[in-house]
Amino acid sequence: MNVEAYIKKANILIEALPYIQQFYKKTIVIKYGGNAMTCEELKHSVMEDITLLKYVGANPIIVHGGGPDISNALQTYQIKSQFINGLRVTDDATMSVAQMVLVGKTNKEIVSYISNVGGKAVGLSGIDGGLLRCEQLYTEVDGQKIDIGYVGDVVSVNEKLIDLIAQDEYIPVIAPVGVDAKGQSYNVNADLAASAVAKAVGAEKLIFLTDVEGVKDKEGYVLPELTREEARRCICDGTISGGMAPKINACVEAIENGVGRVHIIDGRVPHSLLLEIFTHAGIGTMIKA
Repeated sequence: MNVEAYIKKANILIEALPYIQQFYKKTIVIKYGGNAMTCEELKHSVMEDITLLKYVGANPIIVHGGGPDISNALQTYQIKSQFINGLRVTDDATMSVAQMVLVGKTNKEIVSYISNVGGKAVGLSGIDGGLLRCEQLYTEVDGQKIDIGYVGDVVSVNEKLIDLIAQDEYIPVIAPVGVDAKGQSYNVNADLAASAVAKAVGAEKLIFLTDVEGVKDKEGYVLPELTREEARRCICDGTISGGMAPKINACVEAIENGVGRVHIIDGRVPHSLLLEIFTHAGIGTMIKA
């Protein structure tokens, strides 16, 4: 019996204790995306982390993406993918495929994974119970307003429905498909959806699982912390661009609307959620007021 090894494990648990106490009964919204959705080992790792969070008394809520799955399905149907400012241009055909993939495939796979590691999850889309009410979102290129189709801007969230599930023994798993007042479905950027949900439920933390180590400066070094003003400057001066720009905008908006902390972490690292939440050092970039 290697007593030293067991003592080391005990010390790790003791290090986690103040964080377990801090986040007991607190809501943590996790935007699940990137390579952690495509690698089987990482899928298992993430679902273990989220299930553990639930069992130690936190209230995790998952808002998932599904970009690679959508792109693969569109390719199968010979529908071209186009992105502007990191947002997918969504016509009628693309919307039908996105909804089919996000709600019918990706969402249910996540629920099944959580069940396989001993958790209990309920799959939802933004259409269910008017969970994500939307209006059409436009973007800008060179100061010009651009119509990118059925892409939604979340204007309200049915937080009562989320709380009803999250405050019980279940983990809500939300697909980012919203609906407007007329019943039209919209593809919602998962980062923006996660931010909207975090704001509505008053989350203590909003965590983005990504395929990068964090936000990097122009020299390529990871920035451990950013204020919202610094984050805005990074977008304006081009340090942050492409698909990271809407993610950072979502982070800033969440902070401005009462979310305690926002974290961008590397989902390619096994158990990155536990490392971020339950250790002194953490990983990735934290954005704060």
